[in-house]
Amino acid sequence: MKYTTVLFDLDGTLTRSEEGITRCALYAAEKMGFTGYTKEQFMAFIGPPLFMSFKNIVGMTDEQADQATALYRERFSTIGWAENEVYTGIPALLRSLKMNGVKIAMATAKPQAFAEKIARKFGFTPYLDALIGPGFDKKHAGKADIVRECIRLLGGSVVMVGDRCFDVEGGAANGVDTIGVTYGYGTEEELREAGATHIAHSVAELAGILLGDAPRAKGLFVTMEGMDGCGKTTQRRALVDYLTQLGWEIQATREPGGDEIAEKIRTLVLDPVNTAMHDVTEAYLYAASRAQNVRALIRPALEAGKAVVCDRFVDSSIAYQGGGRQLGTKDVAAINASAVGDTIPDITIYLRMTPQDALGRRLSASEPDRLEREKASFFERTFLAYEELYAQEHTGRVITVDASRSIEEVTAEMIGKLDERLSALA
Repeated sequence: MKYTTVLFDLDGTLTRSEEGITRCALYAAEKMGFTGYTKEQFMAFIGPPLFMSFKNIVGMTDEQADQATALYRERFSTIGWAENEVYTGIPALLRSLKMNGVKIAMATAKPQAFAEKIARKFGFTPYLDALIGPGFDKKHAGKADIVRECIRLLGGSVVMVGDRCFDVEGGAANGVDTIGVTYGYGTEEELREAGATHIAHSVAELAGILLGDAPRAKGLFVTMEGMDGCGKTTQRRALVDYLTQLGWEIQATREPGGDEIAEKIRTLVLDPVNTAMHDVTEAYLYAASRAQNVRALIRPALEAGKAVVCDRFVDSSIAYQGGGRQLGTKDVAAINASAVGDTIPDITIYLRMTPQDALGRRLSASEPDRLEREKASFFERTFLAYEELYAQEHTGRVITVDASRSIEEVTAEMIGKLDERLSALA
């Protein structure tokens, strides 16, 4: 690898931030009596210092620009900073750089306090060796000074990555290579004219420049578990939306099921007409579907650096067939060992709900499948198997969430605990 230290701009390089920036700029301008502007006109605020943008784009005096900057920050500090999302592929890139021993810094003209808040929210902090931005008192936050401070702190063979001419010029002023990214807010012409050493049209191209032939980090494997009716479908949507906002490319799947072959097994195992199916047969069918899903969808997605979100995995078989069917949790785990091999979840979200509450909710939603027609004692044994399994889990893999509360409360607890686990995995 050519570069041992990578400096990243924030807006337009790590995150798609136009929503928060333009809304805050419009808010400030209108409060100052400068009306008639559109969000599109204020896209030019992304990159330069705020003070200069209010002067150059809106035509404010120095005093007015000071007031407008304060108004901008008034809204940004409470709302605007979170009106943001990470570009798809950035988490995989940061993980791969870190795995290869590269030092990473965020070098931004955004006030450092805001940049730190964004870095924590969107999962950058565990990967950063430094984060440098100006204080609130800096009206002319020069990128060259920010880059210089990063170089002083980290050293090494340095490259500056950014989407605007200011990033390229800041790197060049310090004698380091630069990568201009065109997926942000600057044009290729702007970046070339500024003298960018390399141009990347996508995060994938950026990864190619930075990593070359170096190994890539595997993706993130998240499974969701719980009794039927615990709210997995709703919370899975919230989980996928959140991981997408963090920049993960998502491969969603389910068990039993997955690709065409695994879905055929699903149909067979859940069909209510198959009342004569033996419990052992059922266990092996679940394992067969899982073996197919792992090899057809899950492993390829993880190798590609994606986040896999799987509705149920081995734990479900241990609970439902091992506990519910009374085949023995250890025996069912053994059946599944060769089906999954070393493909183990990084995170398992257990939506904890009593079988009585869960099944009542599930049966009110749709026609029950073959397993959902079982007696209450079956679900009680399944629930106890889940409880015993996770009581013995000490790796930190399992996130237990109280699923008996409102949808919003469950989502909030799930996301909060997910953030903690993601930080530990970085």
